[in-house]
Amino acid sequence: MAARSRHAGRNAVRYCGRHFSDAEITTIRRLIEDHPNATRYALSWQACELLGWRRPNGQRKDMSCRVAMLRMHEHGVITLPPPRTRNGNGKRVVRRSAQAEPAVPLHAASPREIGPLLLEPIQGPSASLLYNEYLDRYHYLGYQPLPGDQQRYFVRAAGVIVALLGFGAAAWKCRPRDDSIGWQPKQREQRLHRIVNNARFLILPWVHCPNLASAILARAAKRLPNDWQQRYAYQPVLLETFVELPRFLGTAYQAANWQRVGQTQGRGKLDVHHRAALPRKSVWLYPLRRDFRRILCARNLST
Repeated sequence: MAARSRHAGRNAVRYCGRHFSDAEITTIRRLIEDHPNATRYALSWQACELLGWRRPNGQRKDMSCRVAMLRMHEHGVITLPPPRTRNGNGKRVVRRSAQAEPAVPLHAASPREIGPLLLEPIQGPSASLLYNEYLDRYHYLGYQPLPGDQQRYFVRAAGVIVALLGFGAAAWKCRPRDDSIGWQPKQREQRLHRIVNNARFLILPWVHCPNLASAILARAAKRLPNDWQQRYAYQPVLLETFVELPRFLGTAYQAANWQRVGQTQGRGKLDVHHRAALPRKSVWLYPLRRDFRRILCARNLST
């Protein structure tokens, strides 16, 4: 079950970084009851309107709402109508296409040798399906939809896709990160959106090139703030990522000047009883602005 919170009432639960009171859960249940033939998409859109869940630019946070309602459904908090789409409205993608089949091995001595690197934002259903399929087939964690604000990229070299990047909402709590920032819970609640999580990074397994990963990360850090500004009307000031131990050491992040600030305790986002035994992960941060701590810890909570 989702974590209970004392910040928004005794019985509030939190999904996708938002507290939902008992009254709001009742509102969602009544919405579903009043519209028995509505799709999950339509219900999440209307729920955003009823709850006033919007981004800083005024747009509805419908993707976050869809993921939150799906989690509520999985935990028995609400009952959604059956999905009408082939992938089950968030279930694991099983699509297979010739476009994502393994390619001829690509070997290069350096990133320069394979050609200029271009970060191409994912736009349109066909690109999104291909991106999801690549992750499902070749990333060790597979494909999962990203909650909240997000930005995804193909990385091309000489027109050929060599890697994929996905950025999404930051973790609600992370002690090493929060200690490094030095902010208070109220500041975190107000400004967590200014941190973006590098949730997925995949170099396709047939691409072999030393230092390619760190070169891609460096380019992403330069491009992401402007893309985020254009899409959501604000800029993040800090990047975070979690590297599973001992599977990976975080060498590429270190080479791209990310800072290791500690490691997780292996409990996961929804473990309220401190029992889960998940892989521990090292925590890495990359400041997008030198004054990121001043922005995140400012006393003026309207910042």
